[in-house]
Amino acid sequence: MNRTAPKPHFRTPSITGVGMTPLAILAIALAAAPVAADTYPRQPGIDAINYTFRLTFRDDIDEIAGEATVDLRFVEDGVAGFALDLASSKSGTGMLVSGVTSQGAPVRFEHKDDRLRMTLDPPAKSGQRKSFTVTYRGKPRAGLRIGKNRHGERTFTSENWPNKAHEWLPMVDHPYDKATSEFIVTAPALYQVVSNGLLEEERDLGDGRRLTHWKEAVPIASWLNAVGVAQFASHHAGMVKGIPLEAWVYHQDRDAVVPALEGPARRVLEFYGEHIGPFPYEKLANVQAAGLNGGTEHAGVIFYGERSVLGHDVTGLVAHEIAHQWFGDSVTERDWDDVWLSEGFATYFTLLFTEHDQGRDAFVAGLKRSRDIVFTIEKRNVGLAVIHDNLSDMGRVLNRLVYEKGGWTLHMLRKQLGTDTFWAGIRDYYRRYRDSNASTDDFRRIMEENSGQDLSWFFRQWLKRAGSPELQGSWLYRDKDKRIEIELVQVQPGESYRLPLEIGISTEGSSQSRTEKIEMTEPKQHFEIAADKAPSSIALDPNCWVLMKASFAKRADSK
Repeated sequence: MNRTAPKPHFRTPSITGVGMTPLAILAIALAAAPVAADTYPRQPGIDAINYTFRLTFRDDIDEIAGEATVDLRFVEDGVAGFALDLASSKSGTGMLVSGVTSQGAPVRFEHKDDRLRMTLDPPAKSGQRKSFTVTYRGKPRAGLRIGKNRHGERTFTSENWPNKAHEWLPMVDHPYDKATSEFIVTAPALYQVVSNGLLEEERDLGDGRRLTHWKEAVPIASWLNAVGVAQFASHHAGMVKGIPLEAWVYHQDRDAVVPALEGPARRVLEFYGEHIGPFPYEKLANVQAAGLNGGTEHAGVIFYGERSVLGHDVTGLVAHEIAHQWFGDSVTERDWDDVWLSEGFATYFTLLFTEHDQGRDAFVAGLKRSRDIVFTIEKRNVGLAVIHDNLSDMGRVLNRLVYEKGGWTLHMLRKQLGTDTFWAGIRDYYRRYRDSNASTDDFRRIMEENSGQDLSWFFRQWLKRAGSPELQGSWLYRDKDKRIEIELVQVQPGESYRLPLEIGISTEGSSQSRTEKIEMTEPKQHFEIAADKAPSSIALDPNCWVLMKASFAKRADSK
């Protein structure tokens, strides 16, 4: 999601500054009810296998009618009941359940406090698989936006991030339990409907309505389910590495938006496919959507704010959202504490694409913009780290550190391991956790296996610790001893960081600078480097590999 700070109902563009609105990003706030994310009531006895949502949308009212069939597998004996998340009806909004059945028989249920609880009699047995159909209706208070687009035409746009799918869909609304899904949507015939997966059927019903059936055969997290209903122009741009590339945009904006999305999407898909692994879904559709800013990376069907794709280069935004298809969508964080596995990855992979597409200078410029944002956020939020600590308020799930410092952590990991080993580890991580869930510890173990290094210090230092290192240093050349003397001091609060550093040495008359490696582990350290000639200048971290504040200058010889 190219969202930013508190993650909104949309994802904001690449937060490295490529494809994202500047400081507005810092102000994004999530309008979601507080929920205990790490204490979400998991149900170890059940596994959601598939959801089939039959939905009817109308133009004369904002109420939807739904029939959801949930296919469950029971993985424990004696499961006497289970619950789905579904918004309760209150103050004219929310969902009202009229019945639950299983194999045609009624099922006892209770619907309150946004939970739909079913009682099983007799209790289910391990290995048993049963389907339950929930019939309901109501006006969504969130999760599904119903209203006019920028052209004054009515649209229906899902915006489930992070835990708002249950505002209109009965399901396990947490990323830990992935499932396949189908949307069978009946709507007025003037609309086109786009969703996850492949189009199974489109049929006019003869009464001014059309039925559209989409089927997603890859297991996805709850919030990644998406539906867009509007008067679309749908453009099919052929295949990219075996994947259909599509654009669904407002018919009035077709000529401007389709080429703006298609070119970048094609280049991005090719780059990620070659470097990470096969694209995880059956298609990639880029969709113009009302009510959003930036983008939201639903699985195989990315929604972009209707104005975010107009009048400017959207390459960074597109690269960010497509990166999420691999990281965040296919490999999904097991819990919200590790949301950097989604946003930090999309942020850095946007920069990696920038490096490939525009060159090293553009890449470094993006890193420096990102670094400045980290320092600004850390100054304003003392004690804030990348990994959440038992997050209990979903309004705090996103902050810029999750994006920017998360991305910088991957950049420093690349340096720590070497570029080839880094990419090998990334490919292995994707291969092992494709279509499932992972934690930060899972990712660390994969990178340790591929590198042969113990990385516990690295992940603890950059992801769990608040703040960043601050260095003050100086250098002096001793002509008599033919050596460069370097003094470095870590002045940030708390313990010292372990900092592998590069020193760039330039000599007058030489066209190339020389690079030496040192490692700082103490509060204050002295280093000496042999040099036949006096340097014209010395740079600390000349290639922009370390996230730190540093002042470094030549000092006068006092001896």
